[in-house]
Amino acid sequence: MKLTRDRGVAVAQAARDLDLHENVLRKWVREAEVDPQSAFPGNGQKKSERQENERLRREFAQMKVERDIPKKAAVCFARDSI
Repeated sequence: MKLTRDRGVAVAQAARDLDLHENVLRKWVREAEVDPQSAFPGNGQKKSERQENERLRREFAQMKVERDIPKKAAVCFARDSI
């Protein structure tokens, strides 16, 4: 973004120099202008939807473990009673 904004390089030229598709770079520049704090989540920042998705995945994995505990216990008890 600094390349296009501060140095005045055209987006098309910057995209060629960076070996990116021009539309990708335009989208990044637009996102950075709208919300500079969360435009590039790769620097330790995550957009709220991504954070929520990761939280729900962890919660779902934990629920699957908890769901399987009684099944595993039943198998163990069935083996012991034979």
